[in-house]
Amino acid sequence: MGWVVKHACLSSRYTSHTMCHPERVTPYLYPMQITETRRPPNLKAGDSIGICAPARKISQPEIESAVKMIEELGYFPVLGKNLFKEEHQFSGSDEERAEDLQLFLDDPSIRAVIFARGGYGTLRIIDKLNFTGFSDNPKWLIGYSDITVLHNHLNEALRIQSLHATMPINFSKDAFSTETLFKVAAGHSMTYEATNTTSVRNRPGKCTAEIVGGNLSLIYALQGSISDIDTYGKILFIEDLDEYLYHMDRMMLSLKRAEKLHGLAGLIVGGMNDMKDNTIPFGKNAEEIIASHVAEFDFPVCYGFPAGHDVKNYALPLGRIVHLHVEEESSRVEF
Repeated sequence: MGWVVKHACLSSRYTSHTMCHPERVTPYLYPMQITETRRPPNLKAGDSIGICAPARKISQPEIESAVKMIEELGYFPVLGKNLFKEEHQFSGSDEERAEDLQLFLDDPSIRAVIFARGGYGTLRIIDKLNFTGFSDNPKWLIGYSDITVLHNHLNEALRIQSLHATMPINFSKDAFSTETLFKVAAGHSMTYEATNTTSVRNRPGKCTAEIVGGNLSLIYALQGSISDIDTYGKILFIEDLDEYLYHMDRMMLSLKRAEKLHGLAGLIVGGMNDMKDNTIPFGKNAEEIIASHVAEFDFPVCYGFPAGHDVKNYALPLGRIVHLHVEEESSRVEF
C-alpha cells in the first residue's frame, strides 16, 4: 500500500467552505491502493495493425518506409480507407477520420492501432467515437502529440493503458525509439536511462506509481472534460513543442490551480522543443518555468527525458505502474 500527501484545504472535493491560506496548509496522509489499468493483449507475429490519421493530413510517400518496416517485423499493416484524404490541414473530414478509427476500434482482427502522425484534430472527433466494443476487447492505441487526447481518455474514462510512442511519419528518425514501441507493445520489460542536459537540475527521489500525461497543451485543453486525467498519487509526464513561453507559464499555472501538481508521486519532463518568445523576453526557458511552479513540492522531478517531439522518443505505457529513480543529473524509468 502506498501513501500520498494531500493538503486539507486544497479542494472542495475534500472540505467545504474552507478558506485556504498557504501558512495554514496542513498535510495529511491517506492510504492509496496501487491498482493498474487494464493492459491490452501483447502484439505477436502475424497480428494486424491499423494505421489511420485522426488529425493532420499525410501522404502515401511519407509513410511508405514505415509500412514496409511493420511488414518486415512480421505484422500485417491495414491502412484506413480515408488515410490519404485531405480537407484543408486535416486527413479528411471529421466524419471520415472518425470512421477510420471507429472501424479499427470495433474490428477484433485489428490488434493495435498506430496513428500515422499528430498535428491537430483528434479533439474534434473524440466525442464521435463509441468505445463500447473497444472497452470489451482493448487493443494498443499508439502515438503521441495530438494523440494525447486519446491517451488521457483511455487512461481516465476507460481505465485502459495506451502507448505514448513514435509514429510512422517519424520511424526513420531514431531506430531505438521505434524499437521501443514494438518491444513494449509485445510485452517486454524496459529500463530507460537518461541524462539531463537542460539548464535545470533534477530533483532527486524515487517513486513507484501509475504514469499518465502526454502533451502539455492537450492536458491543459482537456481539463474539465470527461477525458481530464486525475493526477493524484501518479507520475505525470509532460512534453510540448512550438509554444510561446508565456503560454507555458499559463498552462503550468492552470495545472497548479486545478491541483494537478498537488500530491504527484513524481514528474517527468520530456522534450520541450522549438519554444517561442516575444519581442520582450519572458525571462525563463520552458524547463525553468516548470521548475518555478513545482518548487514548493517535494516529489522527484527529472528534466530532459527522451520522450516527445525530439529525435529520441522512448515508448511509455501510459496508465501502467512504473518505477522512477531520479538523481541530480540522470534518471531511470523501469516497467
